[in-house]
Amino acid sequence: MGAAPPPSPPKKRSVTIAGHETSIALEPIFWTALEKAAADADLPLNALVARIDAQRLEASPPANLASAIRQWLYARTLAGE
Repeated sequence: MGAAPPPSPPKKRSVTIAGHETSIALEPIFWTALEKAAADADLPLNALVARIDAQRLEASPPANLASAIRQWLYARTLAGE
Protein backbone atom coordinates (compact mmCIF):
# COMPACT_ATOMS: atom_id res chain seq x y z
CA MET A 1 0.00 0.00 0.00
CA GLY A 2 1.30 3.47 -0.89
CA ALA A 3 1.85 6.33 1.48
CA ALA A 4 -1.10 8.54 2.31
CA PRO A 5 -1.07 12.01 0.77
CA PRO A 6 -0.12 14.85 3.09
CA PRO A 7 -2.97 16.38 5.08
CA SER A 8 -4.78 19.18 3.32
CA PRO A 9 -7.61 21.51 4.32
CA PRO A 10 -11.22 20.68 3.51
CA LYS A 11 -12.65 21.77 0.16
CA LYS A 12 -16.25 22.93 -0.04
CA ARG A 13 -18.46 21.60 -2.79
CA SER A 14 -22.17 21.90 -3.45
CA VAL A 15 -24.37 18.85 -3.79
CA THR A 16 -28.08 18.53 -4.36
CA ILE A 17 -30.10 16.41 -1.93
CA ALA A 18 -33.85 16.07 -2.44
CA GLY A 19 -33.84 19.10 -4.72
CA HIS A 20 -31.94 21.34 -2.29
CA GLU A 21 -28.34 22.45 -2.67
CA THR A 22 -26.10 22.13 0.33
CA SER A 23 -22.38 22.69 0.80
CA ILE A 24 -20.17 19.99 2.20
CA ALA A 25 -16.58 20.54 3.30
CA LEU A 26 -14.41 17.42 3.01
CA GLU A 27 -10.70 16.90 2.65
CA PRO A 28 -9.66 16.03 -0.93
CA ILE A 29 -8.88 12.42 0.02
CA PHE A 30 -12.52 11.98 1.11
CA TRP A 31 -13.89 13.62 -2.06
CA THR A 32 -11.79 11.18 -4.10
CA ALA A 33 -13.01 8.20 -2.07
CA LEU A 34 -16.62 9.37 -2.32
CA GLU A 35 -16.37 9.79 -6.10
CA LYS A 36 -14.90 6.28 -6.39
CA ALA A 37 -17.67 4.84 -4.20
CA ALA A 38 -20.30 6.53 -6.38
CA ALA A 39 -18.67 5.17 -9.54
CA ASP A 40 -18.41 1.68 -8.02
CA ALA A 41 -22.15 1.82 -7.20
CA ASP A 42 -22.92 3.25 -10.65
CA LEU A 43 -24.58 6.25 -8.99
CA PRO A 44 -24.25 9.98 -9.46
CA LEU A 45 -22.38 11.57 -6.55
CA ASN A 46 -25.52 13.44 -5.46
CA ALA A 47 -27.48 10.16 -5.25
CA LEU A 48 -24.85 8.51 -3.06
CA VAL A 49 -24.70 11.55 -0.77
CA ALA A 50 -28.51 11.46 -0.54
CA ARG A 51 -28.35 7.80 0.56
CA ILE A 52 -25.75 8.58 3.20
CA ASP A 53 -27.84 11.55 4.33
CA ALA A 54 -30.94 9.37 4.71
CA GLN A 55 -28.97 6.86 6.80
CA ARG A 56 -27.54 9.61 9.00
CA LEU A 57 -31.00 11.02 9.71
CA GLU A 58 -32.00 7.67 11.22
CA ALA A 59 -29.52 8.20 14.08
CA SER A 60 -30.46 10.03 17.24
CA PRO A 61 -28.99 12.56 17.28
CA PRO A 62 -27.81 12.58 13.66
CA ALA A 63 -24.18 13.44 12.90
CA ASN A 64 -23.48 16.36 10.62
CA LEU A 65 -23.38 15.35 6.96
CA ALA A 66 -19.60 15.68 6.48
CA SER A 67 -18.97 13.47 9.52
CA ALA A 68 -21.54 10.96 8.31
CA ILE A 69 -19.80 10.76 4.92
CA ARG A 70 -16.39 10.22 6.53
CA GLN A 71 -17.82 7.51 8.79
CA TRP A 72 -19.62 5.84 5.88
CA LEU A 73 -16.40 5.80 3.85
CA TYR A 74 -14.46 4.39 6.81
CA ALA A 75 -17.03 1.63 7.32
CA ARG A 76 -16.84 0.86 3.60
CA THR A 77 -13.07 0.53 3.91
CA LEU A 78 -13.40 -1.80 6.90
CA ALA A 79 -15.84 -3.93 4.91
CA GLY A 80 -13.20 -4.28 2.20
CA GLU A 81 -15.18 -2.50 -0.50
